[in-house]
Amino acid sequence: MNRVSANSVIRRLEVLVAAFLEDMQTLDANGGPLTEERIYELCDECLQNKVREPLIKALGEAFTQPAILAKCFASKATVNSDEEVKMKDDKESNAMSLSSDPDKDVDSVARPELDVASCRRAFQYLAKVPSEYYSSALVTSLKTLAENIYIDLWITKTMSIEDVVNCFVIAFEVPDLGRSEYLQLALPALCQAAEHLPLKGKAQLARIWAQHCKDSLRHILETLQQLITLKVTSTNYTRQFQLQDDEIVTMATKFMKIIYYANILAGSMEPNKLREEPIVIADQQDPFENVLNLYPPSSMKASNQLQPDDPLAIELDINVLDARKPYLPFEEFYNKPLSDTIEMDVDYGNYETFLRYPFILTVATKSRGLYYENRIRMYSERRASLLHAAVGAEPPMPFLRLKVRRTHIIDDALVGLEMVAMERALDLKKQLVVEFEGEQGVDEGGLSKEFFQLIVEEIFNPVYGMFTHRPDSQTMWFNMTSFETESQFTLIGIILGLAIYNNVVLAINFPKVVYKKLMGKKGSFEDLTDWNPTLYNSLKDILDYTGDDLEEVYYQTFRIWYTDAFGNAIFHDLKEDGDNIFVTQDNKKEFVEMYADFLLNESVETKFKAFRRGFLMVTDESPLAALFRPEEVEMLVCGSKNLDFSELEKSAEYDGGYTVESQTIKDFWSVVHSLSLDDKRKLLEFTTGSNRVPVGGFSHLKFVIARNGPDCDRLPTSHTCFNVLLLPEYETKDKLQDRLMKAICYSKGFGLF
Repeated sequence: MNRVSANSVIRRLEVLVAAFLEDMQTLDANGGPLTEERIYELCDECLQNKVREPLIKALGEAFTQPAILAKCFASKATVNSDEEVKMKDDKESNAMSLSSDPDKDVDSVARPELDVASCRRAFQYLAKVPSEYYSSALVTSLKTLAENIYIDLWITKTMSIEDVVNCFVIAFEVPDLGRSEYLQLALPALCQAAEHLPLKGKAQLARIWAQHCKDSLRHILETLQQLITLKVTSTNYTRQFQLQDDEIVTMATKFMKIIYYANILAGSMEPNKLREEPIVIADQQDPFENVLNLYPPSSMKASNQLQPDDPLAIELDINVLDARKPYLPFEEFYNKPLSDTIEMDVDYGNYETFLRYPFILTVATKSRGLYYENRIRMYSERRASLLHAAVGAEPPMPFLRLKVRRTHIIDDALVGLEMVAMERALDLKKQLVVEFEGEQGVDEGGLSKEFFQLIVEEIFNPVYGMFTHRPDSQTMWFNMTSFETESQFTLIGIILGLAIYNNVVLAINFPKVVYKKLMGKKGSFEDLTDWNPTLYNSLKDILDYTGDDLEEVYYQTFRIWYTDAFGNAIFHDLKEDGDNIFVTQDNKKEFVEMYADFLLNESVETKFKAFRRGFLMVTDESPLAALFRPEEVEMLVCGSKNLDFSELEKSAEYDGGYTVESQTIKDFWSVVHSLSLDDKRKLLEFTTGSNRVPVGGFSHLKFVIARNGPDCDRLPTSHTCFNVLLLPEYETKDKLQDRLMKAICYSKGFGLF
């Protein structure tokens, strides 16, 4: 052993001996670590004799020393075997001098297991004591505890990871943690200490919370949310001190990730083997890219490098796609004040810290982040065109241009996109510009919206044959017996990807399982709920039936049937000779799983694979999968379901002389609120080019009503590219209603008015 390593071992031994002697002195003074019974005695003494010093002293001595706190509330089984533990400790302590890795020896020492239920009952009993008796002392003790844990994890490393984890579990069982003095002092210090937990320690903490502390998850989450909200709303962030510079907010966010994964583990999980086959998109790198360095640091390529698989998720062997139902709804992890404070349009590049923790951001905020990520790529493609010209090469088109006829919109769009995909698929990542043949107008966004709406109406029309409509769930599904080629489904996937890439909301009613499959997770039995609820309930009845006569009652075999596009019945055996294999109590689960797998995966495998390939041709370099869960991708595609025109009225802006007090404006909103839901969607389409509500609701839609001259007989017009309604100052409410209804009901096409 060299001199350096020998000195290191000696110093470490000195630290261990000093800590051991200090622990023994404290234990002798207290009569042992805190237990449930000891808390009861101290609380009763405090309540009966009005003497708080013994309670404060006991809490202070336990909560200031991590080594002591880790032994508190030990399970009775391990307490009974203290002698065996002590003997093992002595043997391993004696062996330390022979080891070249003292950390490993310290971590290997066995510790009593924590009885979480006993700890929780003790703190519930403690809550009977008026908080002013002990609160200040406990806050100070928790802060000291966090500092000592920080020192141990960062410098001395005398404690085992198991003991440190126990300290965090006990500390976060304190019921008063959400009180203001705890939020300001103790909680930030605990979050800072937790940041230095090794990966295995964070994983162990998540597992303990998931298995033994489910009832505490909401309390811990709400406490962290309070801390973040309090700090965000009370701080005036500037260019010199931005949100991502606030260590309290960032450390609390990082700590919340442990709760996030614990919440997934505590809920209902599906097997992690149900994965769609990976689709590799060929490298489409521009030959000039390396030379010209087109993409700035915050572009998509950088985002891909900054969005690796999360190490904690890998350590826990979980994926958010496998979360069938988390213990707490994912929406409870959103922090709206923090999300609203982030200004993606002003300083997108500096918010990568929070994009690494997307669970805390609302869908609207992440949508804005994705929008600017995509815009960076689009602008880079425009720069590429200029640089190609500068070096004498033939410049590619700076935009993805589509020229279509309204009467042949599907044929024209699919042919145009197929040519792009074959010749230079990289062009799919350019900004889409649509031109309707025979119509004037420059596409600044409005024509693209109309194009998507028209083509979706045609493609998803059951008459077209590519998709079928389920009347019970009002959803669209892939036609199992359609005659269309794979390339056509690929092009449909491209259109869906282009809609997300160009920030356009579509009127598509896919079941949620489609978005799961797009993200890489196969469909399973539970996914039948919103795709075919009738079939789901029937299969659920079979699973729930407990009688021995299941075979006679249901008379179901492993042969199933479905109908083709012409209504003819088609039979399929889930197993070989399936018509002779009856469903029984022994094989009913296998039958249900095979039935669901056939309907959701096997029967549409070829079509869906082509569809997903087209989708990934547009979105493969996007951080879409890293930022959004499948249900959030559905919101990106379909928008919000909340058609609240009162919210639109509150967020509306006025121009050209109109104000909120103008009589025409008052008449306009009175008319709008009296419209039917269908007419409201027509008005939305007339003014914005889409009849869907954007992600986040109307509060995120910039809607402008501009004065378009005095009273006249002209109809209202609009600039759908900019969501501007041009409204003449009609003299009467009846006239306004008449002109508005005519405008929204006969508004198809550009330049009608």
